This record gives sequence, C-alpha cells and structure tokens, in this order.
Amino acid sequence: VNATRRYGKPEFGIESVELSGEITPIVEEVVHHLPFCDLLHFKRDSVLAEARNDPKVLILAPMSGHFATLLRGTVEAMLPEHDVYITDWIDARNVPLSKGKFDLDDYIDYIATFCEFLAQDGERPAVMGVCQPGVPALASTAVMSAHGAAHRPASLILMGSPIDTRVSPTEPNVLATSRPLAWFEKNVITTVPFPNPGFMRKVYPGFLQLSGFMSMNLDRHVDAHVKQFRNLVRGDGDSAAGHRTFYDEYLAVMDLTAEFYLQTVDVVFQKHAMPKGEMMHYDQKIDLGAITDVGLFCVEGEADDITGRGQTEAALALCDKLPASRKGSYIQAKVGHYGVFNGSRWRQHIQPRVRDFIRARRAFVRG
Repeated sequence: VNATRRYGKPEFGIESVELSGEITPIVEEVVHHLPFCDLLHFKRDSVLAEARNDPKVLILAPMSGHFATLLRGTVEAMLPEHDVYITDWIDARNVPLSKGKFDLDDYIDYIATFCEFLAQDGERPAVMGVCQPGVPALASTAVMSAHGAAHRPASLILMGSPIDTRVSPTEPNVLATSRPLAWFEKNVITTVPFPNPGFMRKVYPGFLQLSGFMSMNLDRHVDAHVKQFRNLVRGDGDSAAGHRTFYDEYLAVMDLTAEFYLQTVDVVFQKHAMPKGEMMHYDQKIDLGAITDVGLFCVEGEADDITGRGQTEAALALCDKLPASRKGSYIQAKVGHYGVFNGSRWRQHIQPRVRDFIRARRAFVRG
C-alpha cells in the first residue's frame, strides 16, 4: 500500500434504494454550495418517495482528512426511510485563497446555513454529527436555539463524537495534549503548492491523517496504518470485501485548512472548552443551556479507541436545561470507532434506534 500517494476523491455510487418493495433511482444533486462545502442531496426520484414524506436528515460528515464518501454505509442505511443530505467537504487545496478562511466559527455557521436551507418547507430537520462534527453540531444547535431560530434541529444525533475528551482519554487524545499548539503549527502545517487552486493556502495535509491521528512518525507509517485500520473496523461485522471497499475510502484523503485544524486541536482537545462552558462563537460564549426543545441522542462504540467511552454521552449532562424525556443514548457492544456508523451492527442495531428517535422527535415537534 502506497499510503502517501494521493487517491482521487471517491464516488458515492449509490444508484437506487428499495422503498416498500419498489426500486427507486437515486439522483445525487448539489443543492447548496458554500466555498468549503457542497450540500449533497440523495434524491429518491419517484412518486412513492414524494408521497412518503420521510424526515429530512442532514448528515454532517467528519472534516478530519477523509472525504464524505467514508459515510457511504451511513447514507445507504438511512436512505430507505429518510430524505438524506450530507456535507460534502471540499479539499482545502482546491479552494482559492481569495475565498477566505475556514475555522470552527465558520463550521458552526455552515451547519446553521444548511439547517435553514432544509427548513424552507417549515419543518425542522434532523441532524447527525458523525464523529468529529459533534462539537460544532452541538455548538451550532446552541447558537440557533439561543437566537430562537425556526430552523434549529428537531433532533441532534451525536455518534462517536469527542464532546469531552477528558473522559476515558484515548491515545489520540493523549497525543493532542502531549505537545503545545505551536508544535503542531510548526510540524504539521504546510503550504499548498502551485498549480493547485488553493496555491499558498496553509493546510494540514490529508496524508498525515493516515500516519495515525497527529503522529509524525512516517517511517512506521504503513504498518501502523494497517494495524490502525484493523482496530477501527473491529467488530463491525462486515466481510473482507466490505473492508476492502472501506479501506480504499480510508486511503482517499483531503487537506484541511490550517486554521480549522489548529483551532480544533486547541479548543476541543487541549482546552476542553465545550465541557468547561468556555467555548466561543466569534466573541459570544456558547450556552448549551439554550438547548431546551431539541431531541439529543448519543451513540458510542464499546471498543472505540478514538473517541473513548463517555466522551459523546457527556453532551447529555452538558445540556442541563433539556428535559430527560428529550434525551437518549445507546452503547453498541463490540464495535470500534467506525463500527458506530458502518457495517452490519450499524445497520442492524444502531440505525433502527436512530431512526426511531428521529421519528419520535418529529412527531413531538409536529404536535
């Protein structure tokens, strides 16, 4: 495996879905564009799909060096009973410097913008934050709630998200706190070379992601990478062929803006700003107490060695003004990080619980 060569951006390649025994074609369409992200809609192109009026779900793909296609299995499992949209993040090396910055504040704004777009029909969407986006998703939900925004989510699903990395810290969490922020800026940030569209933009290069989260030990790169991959998919119940497909996805990487990467290391992993109640959105402190009528469901993997046990569920206690009746959680036995959103246990055990929670919250909001 040449893990430092650049693999092209993969396709989702989802051509159809079965609805009530009928094969319905899927049409991928970009319905909204922002400089660093396309909002991609998996349109179920049939009269039957229209008539079903399934809940709209915004899946927030992680901005952690992989493309949104890493969530193909997530999308496939949601499509039969949901109107699915996903954040298709754009490789930072392809975004011209003239388009400006992209950091956590912008990420929070993007989520709100997409929620507003999806709520144009008057119905609040469901939002799924898969892994890394959990923090900005929770923050954005709080900001929307504080402003009384009509497009705030009806439900927020957090899956394997590092809300409080002080709880059951994992190796990546320890790595993130083992060096000062200046070390990361000096050692892992690079400048996009000519002739890429993002020429001169400062980025965290995607290929470093494959050497292990924030690790610079590239000489052991491939062995560590293969071992890490095996750990990630442990217990997901998929076949060797399924793993090979996922492995190809895993090798396709994209660059992140330097400001987003460094701010995430600083705010999420070093300062633990959100669980301490100190996270800011521009110059405003984020108040999780503003979240009072959004259903919050947290999913964790028992064997997750990226996001430790309890890190995601920490969100439930932090949203202290949200009634217990609007909260839920589920821990999936025997799965690692990627088994939370991919593989047979995701399809058979996790997705049905997510589906039921989304529908229950939708019914409640509709009254």
